[in-house]
Amino acid sequence: MKYENITKATFLSRPNRFVAEVELQGRKEIVHVKNTGRCKELLLPGCEVWLTAPGTPGRKTTYDLVAVRKSTGVLFNIDSQAPNAVMKEWLAKADYTRVIPEYRYGDSRIDFYMEKETENGTARYLMEVKGCTLEIDGNGYFPDAPTERGVKHIRELIRAKEEGYEAILAFVIQMDGVTEVRPHMEMHPEFGEAMEEARAAGVKIQFYPCHVEADTIII
Repeated sequence: MKYENITKATFLSRPNRFVAEVELQGRKEIVHVKNTGRCKELLLPGCEVWLTAPGTPGRKTTYDLVAVRKSTGVLFNIDSQAPNAVMKEWLAKADYTRVIPEYRYGDSRIDFYMEKETENGTARYLMEVKGCTLEIDGNGYFPDAPTERGVKHIRELIRAKEEGYEAILAFVIQMDGVTEVRPHMEMHPEFGEAMEEARAAGVKIQFYPCHVEADTIII
């Protein structure tokens, strides 16, 4: 996934979860933050951030904030839409015969439905994708804010497994150097408990490390 345009700025503050104030080319600019998580350990005053300008008519803000360099020097992509975009690219190159994004299953839209031809017939897969932007001591953690929606999706994956699907909970790691994601029990113990129930039920937990540059993220 590559951004068509990218601009470097300096982070100043985050008045609310939707917008941030940055310094861009010597002036203050209000920008949209493409991540509703907390990102408190990332978005610190004075840190380097990168913006894109989608050019969508009628927008209140010109720029989206999509990447930030942590105090450790590691670059993070924090665009909440990036994990599904890079996963779609990755699945297109895998050996699935059919890939359908935003698949309606039960009361949810699961991120991807896939099919693969096997000697026993057509195998059906459901994959829910989560983006990991929280790193602590070299390990990834999810979530960085409570997510009842995430728990609901895990329950759906457990049910899908019971109904004969291959069910996958996939974590796209939006930084270099991290290969594993653990449940962030202090933030949302219910998510961690649901994740362990899913693992016990046969749902596959998969980690997708990425290489991140200011204008690029790739699995």
